[in-house]
Amino acid sequence: MANIKKDLLLPLLIISLNKDKEMKKSVVFIMLIALFNGVKAQNSAEKIIAGNTGLHIGGYAQVDFNLPSRDGTIHKNGTLDVHRLVTFFGYNFNEKVSFVSEVEFEHVTEVYVEQAFLDYKIKNNLSVNAGLMLIPMGIQNLYHEPASFNGVERTNVDKYVVPSTWREIGIGVSGRSIEHSLTYQGMVVNGFNGYNEGGVFSGNKGLRSGRQKGAKSYITSPDFAGRVSYYGHPGLNLGLSAYVGDSETKAYDGLDLADETAVAGADSTMVGIKMIGIDARYNQGALELRGQYIIANLSNTDQYNDITGKDLGSKLSGYYAEVGYNLMDGIIPFIESETEELIAFARYENYNTHAAVAEGVTINDAYNRTDITIGLGFKVAQGAMFKADYQIKSNAGSDDKSGQFNFGTAIWF
Repeated sequence: MANIKKDLLLPLLIISLNKDKEMKKSVVFIMLIALFNGVKAQNSAEKIIAGNTGLHIGGYAQVDFNLPSRDGTIHKNGTLDVHRLVTFFGYNFNEKVSFVSEVEFEHVTEVYVEQAFLDYKIKNNLSVNAGLMLIPMGIQNLYHEPASFNGVERTNVDKYVVPSTWREIGIGVSGRSIEHSLTYQGMVVNGFNGYNEGGVFSGNKGLRSGRQKGAKSYITSPDFAGRVSYYGHPGLNLGLSAYVGDSETKAYDGLDLADETAVAGADSTMVGIKMIGIDARYNQGALELRGQYIIANLSNTDQYNDITGKDLGSKLSGYYAEVGYNLMDGIIPFIESETEELIAFARYENYNTHAAVAEGVTINDAYNRTDITIGLGFKVAQGAMFKADYQIKSNAGSDDKSGQFNFGTAIWF
């Protein structure tokens, strides 16, 4: 299924449906999973859920070489890193019940559980999910396998604004409306750890350091996350994501609710979060386009910064626009392959963790950052790529620009 291009997927499935009525329900489900929040392929969890009964094993890996440009006469060493190695295991108990898990090794020495949830199909177009799940915000938090995106590194919008890989523990529902060409996902989860014997958020990294990742997570009040995707036009996928809630705080643990002063102090350590994102992906032949815009409005940051000494912004924003083209599709006529692709791409990206600030904090223009990335990706097989790119990085607080060359391998199976 993963090797079939999307423009051929629907006709093949229609033929299959006509030939074998008994396969109708299962094939329709696989088709919808392939379309769920994706233009070309499923993500790792969707591959497991859409598979046959029994055990499923897979994984992905990213090995990088990063070489910063010299700063005048100052030499900078390059770095080599097994950035991430992820193994995923899934088990389909039957046609209705699946378990999905991913274990990630970062930089060789760090180990995390990236996903671990149970999926139960109430009916063909509606499932209940519970466990450690990805927050459905933007593109790369859901589709972060290295062979599924252009460029050696993930976009920084999906690092500093959407803190990928963003996952928390909760329960939710996912489904689809065939007649409207829509898929949807909603969940109730624990929020960010915003205060743990001190402030966790910051102006530079925004909410990123507050991810609890299912590691002895605690909850003061539940948060809500949701996403709707439209796939009704061939090659086009439009997404709308939302996240609403409050950060968690250990200042409430053991709090005497009758003590108004103590309650007021605990309230000051909580940050309200309203995040919304829109994204679009379009594939037509050799051309691929994608873009994303994310904005997060944070409340109570004045009190939070006052009590913690932090400089958290009251608004985070980020966007990028990217164009890619497969050069093997007519551009380089002497190199033709049905399985290989040589994708040239360019991306413009801006991410600002100080888009606005509350009283008491001065906007730091150095947190308003821009990346321009150009590069090539050589897809030697479905799920196997060599990547190279060059990035020009700048920020609004300085006229200086820095460059960086990146090379990497990307594997996904």
